[in-house]
Amino acid sequence: MAKGLTGGQLIAKMLAAEGVDHMFGIIDGTYFGLYRALEGEGIALHSPRHEAAAAHMAGAYARVSGRLGVCMASNGPGVANVLPGVAVEQGEGNRILLLTSGRRLGITHPDRGGTYQNFDQTAVTAPMTKWSCHVPSADRLPEILRRALRVSFSGRPGVVHVDVPENIVNQPTGLDAEAVRAPETYRRTTPLQPDPVLVERAARLLAEAELPMIHVGSGVYHAGAEAELARLAGLLGTPVTTSWAARGALPESRPEAIPMTALGVNDEVRNAADVALVVGSRLGETDWWGKAPNWAPPATQQTIQVDIDDERLGVNKPVSLAILADAREALRSLADAVERLPVPGLAGRRQRLEVWRGKVADERAKRAKALKPGAPVHPGHVPAMAQQVMPDDTVWVFDGGNTVVWSNFHHAADVPRTVLSTYKFGMLGAGMGQALGAAVAAPEQRVCVLIGDGAFGMHPTEVESAVRLGLPIVFVVLVDGAWGMVKMSQQIQAHPVATVAHKMLTNSSLPPDQIVYADFAPCRYDLMGEAMGAHAELVTDSADLRGALERARDCGRAAVVQVHVDQVEHLWAPGLQAFKKMHQEPKG
Repeated sequence: MAKGLTGGQLIAKMLAAEGVDHMFGIIDGTYFGLYRALEGEGIALHSPRHEAAAAHMAGAYARVSGRLGVCMASNGPGVANVLPGVAVEQGEGNRILLLTSGRRLGITHPDRGGTYQNFDQTAVTAPMTKWSCHVPSADRLPEILRRALRVSFSGRPGVVHVDVPENIVNQPTGLDAEAVRAPETYRRTTPLQPDPVLVERAARLLAEAELPMIHVGSGVYHAGAEAELARLAGLLGTPVTTSWAARGALPESRPEAIPMTALGVNDEVRNAADVALVVGSRLGETDWWGKAPNWAPPATQQTIQVDIDDERLGVNKPVSLAILADAREALRSLADAVERLPVPGLAGRRQRLEVWRGKVADERAKRAKALKPGAPVHPGHVPAMAQQVMPDDTVWVFDGGNTVVWSNFHHAADVPRTVLSTYKFGMLGAGMGQALGAAVAAPEQRVCVLIGDGAFGMHPTEVESAVRLGLPIVFVVLVDGAWGMVKMSQQIQAHPVATVAHKMLTNSSLPPDQIVYADFAPCRYDLMGEAMGAHAELVTDSADLRGALERARDCGRAAVVQVHVDQVEHLWAPGLQAFKKMHQEPKG
């Protein structure tokens, strides 16, 4: 009979060796041997009400902390529940290890036929993960887990999955603590350094350009490169744009920052630049693929691309220089090189920056001026007032359709790592789990969720998780009683002229008989939260918004603030025309 550590004890010890001290998931007897071993290794398990939320908790934890996020799901139904979270977190590029239990060896792989709570879990997750593997025997568990961790820490972050049969998790493996190795013995633990020759060439291009620019994606966050980015931008006097997911990587209060919400100014900057430095970004669809007319064409703009993933270099935009490197190391090396060089056009660049920053300020002032007080509440009032009330370092979670748009356009991302959403996937309801993970990752910071009623309705029971886990998250639910973004698209597609006319002439929507499947029944989400132990507030007039948010902030526990927003105004979120155009391939 086998002796030694159970598979669960072995996994816990290997995770502890990797510095893991938080995990996310729902307990189940099939991995009893794992979660019973966690406390002894200094690892806390935080349990939501749904496995998809566990994946989002792990993703937000990884994004905010810069560490590995670990989640678990039990065989069959648990794995089926976690799949939406896996798809989203892989798409968003968050570093997650997913551990799942499977039925015992001998009745699966292949399925004997009729095996209870069983399906081919790795076959399903493989297309939506970086790597997925079933553990076929106890002696291979350490090897496979090491390989998963090696894949996790190489290239672009994403989800890796290890599926462990229940009898391996819960029974002795014949292995002891000597099977646990230090991370540096099985994976690279030092950052990938840039080629110094390419760094010098890139630095000269940037220093000698008439007007360079920097565009960064979430790779800057994964590398912890915010300070290096700020230093290089200051040395070059160059504008910095970001992907939506990298908002705040350079604080938007900085003179070099061109916020993503200033859509027209972003286009101006990207067309004016003769050299573009792209760092940690795939230049995806929300970046217009790096193409004209939103970017200058390759004939007039040289591109330097820095990425940790060789497969992303030069894919969507031709490059003059491709630098395979960790973003932090590359930006540090570039800043060191630029500091040694003359930058002849620095004064002119800074003058251009002042012009562009003036345009950004004008756009913000125009948006703020449009916020009319009264009842129901203008949707832009909610993020604007929430940012005034909450601490400066609050972690913000934006979730929903139009709610995310209003929240972004009336929010200033002035502190790095404080804006979470699912910018690649647009996944409704993910924000509930993200908030939990963010609160675990940053216990000294407040977490505030701005979420639409449609998105909140998908995972409302995670309010109970916040209450049970002692996480004082403020959930602000913007209630328009509909699938707002879909309702707007439906009206525009069916009756474009009438829709605009109703808005312009009577500030109303189309008659109800011209809308299908879009509206909800009235619901008191605040009372739902109160029933789960949260503080509750109901706001129907903007005059009451500040007080409600302040009471939610100071209540000492989780809070749900229900805000009734203007149903018509909510439909006309900023930038909708640009969002629609984004879905069409640029002609450049």
